[in-house]
This record gives sequence, structure tokens and C-alpha cells, in this order.
Amino acid sequence: MNDDAARHFSQTYAEARGKFLDALGAHEVEAARHVHPAARGRDGEDLAMDCALLGPASAERLLILSSGTHGVEGFGGSGAQVALLHDAGFASHLSASGISLLLVHAVNPYGFSHWHRTNEDNIDLNRNFVDHGKPHPPDGGYAELHPLLVPRHWPPSAYNYLTIAAYIARRGMPALQQALSRGQYTFRDGLFYGGNAPSWSNRTLRAALRSFAGRAKRVLWIDFHTGLGPYGHGEMIQAGRDDDAELARARAVWGKDVTSIYKGTSTSARVEGLIAFAVYDELPGVEYAGIGLEYGTRPKLAVLQALRADNWLALHPEAPDALRAAIKRQVRNAFYCDADDWKAMLVERARKVSLAALEALK
Repeated sequence: MNDDAARHFSQTYAEARGKFLDALGAHEVEAARHVHPAARGRDGEDLAMDCALLGPASAERLLILSSGTHGVEGFGGSGAQVALLHDAGFASHLSASGISLLLVHAVNPYGFSHWHRTNEDNIDLNRNFVDHGKPHPPDGGYAELHPLLVPRHWPPSAYNYLTIAAYIARRGMPALQQALSRGQYTFRDGLFYGGNAPSWSNRTLRAALRSFAGRAKRVLWIDFHTGLGPYGHGEMIQAGRDDDAELARARAVWGKDVTSIYKGTSTSARVEGLIAFAVYDELPGVEYAGIGLEYGTRPKLAVLQALRADNWLALHPEAPDALRAAIKRQVRNAFYCDADDWKAMLVERARKVSLAALEALK
């Protein structure tokens, strides 16, 4: 494992952004800095989705590496991006390949800075990339759970916990996960809310794809995530349509271990509105395959409890400072393991998966 991996990771969004921009500078590459027009960071700092292209702008083969789709998960993804930028071997492979690399840092900078999974409007960006001009997808059973998941008081009552436990005992944990996380478009104050219009991050990411990837004919995309699966393991989850040919392309690149939310082989439930869907609109006709690289942190119920706590906190600005600080720490711990072994595992896996993508694009 890479014992030096920890130096690429950060304690705040501002630090992570600084490390990313500095690492780009070493490659003599300037980022396109898409600063949020309204939202500010936890410490009043600018919030930006920073995009940078390494390699020839005219390349027809493109690899995309993105971080922070789910805000606080950006601590892991940013560390992976910075580590790759400092990796001389990876840089050599990239240069020799003639492939372009598009780095998208902090798709959701608000959530990254404020330690939320969602954005400034409580939108889960990986549920926001649907056609909002059509009826939204059904919520898969979320409405039944909403009153339990979003209680009036925190911590919840014993009755609340027992009722959720009874639901799991009756229907099973996979059913709870599916009903909860598929994506819902009705409860603005709820969990996994997909929004009713394209978010700022949605519009900005689409513009970046058009700007940097417009000449591409073959595209591979790795979107870094944390919070599901065994500690430190990077599950490769197909990110795209329910399409057997697309799944086959992903497995041709990354191997048979690529899982599918559509085939029921992933730790993730089937979800709506993945950011990867932007490819089909903005880069029509490209040959595409993508994965969400999902690193495990803590048990599912611990992660769910952190999400519930953060959701409650957003609805209760009057919460005491001590409780607020405890919840925010709980949220970050659910999606970022501030431990050297976890960081080394993350970097090692990111390097292996990224090199496989470069090899496939040759």
C-alpha cells in the first residue's frame, strides 16, 4: 500500500481545493473555475466546480474522473484525484497514450464544504439528472417512510427506532434501502430528494462536458463515491443506462467484478437520475461506459443514521451548537475515514481502475 497516500487528503473543502489546484499547477494546467453564483462555503469561502483537461484538446478518447457528487464524499474522491496528479507513473501512461483526461473536482462544492451529502437545495445530485419536463419517476415507497425518517426531534424516540426495525424485520434491509434511496421528487425536506429542476451543479457539469468533451468519440467515466460496502473496498458499479451492451463495455474495461444496480448485483439500490445520464444528452453518439467507484466506510445503518441526523439538522437551525457539531462530525465520519490505511486503500484502487481505463482507451 501507498504509505504516503494520506498527504493527498484534506480536512476541509478549501484545503482540498487548494491541493487540487496546486497539483494542476505542477502540470502547468489551469482549471476552469466555475464559482457558485450564490452559495458560500462553511467559512465564507468561494464554492466552485473546478474542471481541467490534461492531454490534447482534440483527442477523440476521453477519461473523466469526478469527485464530490455527493458533497461530503468529496473528501475521498478529491484525495484520489490529487494522488493521481502527483503520480509520475500515471502521468507517463497518460502522456504516452494520447488520451485526454478531464478532472471534475467538487461537483457539489456546497455539500463538500458544509459536510452535507446534498447540495444547497437539499438535492441529491445523483437523482437530479432526469428529464424534469416529464412526470418524475415513482418514489418506490419512500412516502410511507418519510414521517419516520424525518422526525420532529433528535435523537429520535425509541418508538421511532422500533418502528423502523419492524419494517426491516417484515420486509428486509434491501427493501428499506430501495424504498429510501431510489430517489424521490415529492418531499423537498426529505432524504434522497431529486429536485424539480436541474440544479446549478447539473447545468454546470453539462456545460463542462460540452466544452471539454465535445470532440470525444469514446468516453470512460469514473465517479468517486463513499459510504457503501466493506471498509476501504472500491466497488465498481456500472454508472449508466439499463443496457446490456453498456454493461458489457464496462466489464470489458474493468473486469467481471463490475456490478449493476439493474441486475441486483450491487450494494447500491436501483436509483434514478445518475449524473452519468448527462453523457447521453450532451455527447450524443459517443461510445460510453462508466462506473461509480464506491468505497466502504461504516455499516449501512450507521450511514443511514448520519443522513437522518443531517437532514434533521438542516430543518432545525435553532439546534444547540454542541448537537450541531456532533451531527456534522457524525456525517463526515460516515463518508470519510480519516485513517491512513483507508486512504492508502482508496488511492491504490483508484490508480488501478484509472490505469485500466487508460489501457482500454488506447
